[in-house]
Amino acid sequence: MRTGSAILAGTIGVTWAVVYLVTQVFVSPPLGVGTTVAAGTVASVLLVLGYPSALRGPRAARTLRRWSQPRGGSDPRPGPGPGPDERGGEGRGVERSRRRIVAGGRRMPLRSGLTADAARRTAELLRPLLGGDAVVITDRERNLAFVGPGSDHHQAGGLVRATSVRSAIAKGRTVVSRRASSMGCDDPDCPLRSGVVVPLVVGARVVGTIGVFRTHDRPTPRDQVEDMASILSLHLELAEADRERKLASDARLDALRAQINPHFLFNILNTIASKSRTDPDEARQLLLRLSDFFRYAVRQEGQLAEFAQEYFFVRTYLSLEQARFGDRLRVRYDIDPQVLTAHVPVLTIQPLVENAVKHGLADKVEGGTVTLRARVDPLTRTTSIRVTDDGVGMTADVLDGLGAGAGATRAGTGARGEEGARGGVGLQNISERLTALFGERFTLDIQSTAGAGTVVEVRVPLR
Repeated sequence: MRTGSAILAGTIGVTWAVVYLVTQVFVSPPLGVGTTVAAGTVASVLLVLGYPSALRGPRAARTLRRWSQPRGGSDPRPGPGPGPDERGGEGRGVERSRRRIVAGGRRMPLRSGLTADAARRTAELLRPLLGGDAVVITDRERNLAFVGPGSDHHQAGGLVRATSVRSAIAKGRTVVSRRASSMGCDDPDCPLRSGVVVPLVVGARVVGTIGVFRTHDRPTPRDQVEDMASILSLHLELAEADRERKLASDARLDALRAQINPHFLFNILNTIASKSRTDPDEARQLLLRLSDFFRYAVRQEGQLAEFAQEYFFVRTYLSLEQARFGDRLRVRYDIDPQVLTAHVPVLTIQPLVENAVKHGLADKVEGGTVTLRARVDPLTRTTSIRVTDDGVGMTADVLDGLGAGAGATRAGTGARGEEGARGGVGLQNISERLTALFGERFTLDIQSTAGAGTVVEVRVPLR
């Protein structure tokens, strides 16, 4: 705890002690507990609002990494360089660039992947920072971006021409060129005379390079470029991890779409067929709802959707099931209007409701009730969705198996049996999708009681 915080905490503690003594000990008869609490609260608020800045302690100094200079002071190799006035103005620009990079963090352009646009913006950002006349960023074959002198023949989108760049890609290590002849450019009028080229590495693979070139024979210090290449490589690794995570999430979403039970479709079509003889209008309405159901399930794009859309999807599904089960299936909705605009994972609520109908109520002779409850908690900034049924419940073994497979919290005992175990595939899929989307910032809680039903609650960050 910082010193200022400790002083403030101690001051508040002493204040409460004084308030207690004044209102409960020194006064006869003692004042009411409410008066004591109110006085202490007011005093604490006044202390916090009037907390003197002297007690807060010094602000943590921002530390920016200073690029190291070659040992022994200035570079002894001859060549033109900026004068003192130029270094002053350029130094301020470099410092601002450094601050932008440090503050940018995850917003580094290459964080989105090694694309031409990201490479161009990164090269423009790094050119003043690294003190180069020209900066190139390549993949293994082409210049993704080239900023500075020489861009007329080292064109963005063109094949890599400099031998030093090709060598860095092939060998997987830094290449330093101190003369125009060692640059390996096949254009005799190329203004570039020296450069440092460092591979960009993801895992053990060289995916590209960053090169910093100058128009004189004194290259940029090697460690500066290598340090920056390490940062860019880290961002590219994070971008690849994000891409793989997205592909995995898309695959799980496709699996959920494919998991829409064919027996459900078969049963609904049978229901529609029977209704077509007894109530053609209702049969036509059911066909329209079935069309809406599959249209949403198949065509919904992205991983998140407004709760209102998912809510409509669930209501459509339950209306179809009610047509099949009749009075045996009762539905209750308890939806906070604030939750309608919150974004929730696509195809997450419907599988939970389907489990409640299929595994909780279908085998119960008298049927039961499925309740969908949704709330937004503005304090914790979470959206909670709870699906409750008063069906057959689950056995303890099945409940433990579901929890182990889905990474969920379990509570209670039940008797849903082996039929309920098949719901674990959907729950595990949902749990894996939530993990990919939110990391550890979600909960999937399953509770069940023998003969009394099951409660599944999902809590995700508010979007």
